Amino acid sequence: MSGRVIRIERISSRSGGVEEPVVTSKGYQLADPAHGKHKHHAEHATYVKTLDEAVALIERGFSLRMGAKGKAPSLIAPKSLRIVRAS
Repeated sequence: MSGRVIRIERISSRSGGVEEPVVTSKGYQLADPAHGKHKHHAEHATYVKTLDEAVALIERGFSLRMGAKGKAPSLIAPKSLRIVRAS
């Protein structure tokens, strides 16, 4: 696919609002599948500054931490994400 990434959406958001990628002071937080059942631990987090960098990792199987106002952030598997690119 081509074009700059403008948004990453969760295909089926939890009720209560639209979930968006969580941005921390370090950037967008992703989890490496190489860490298996421990990938959700903070010490295994991978951070990137842009959505384009995040998508490059999502395409390699990384999960993305997403959240909505009033909802605790959670890791979302790549198969549950939709990538929206500029035309």
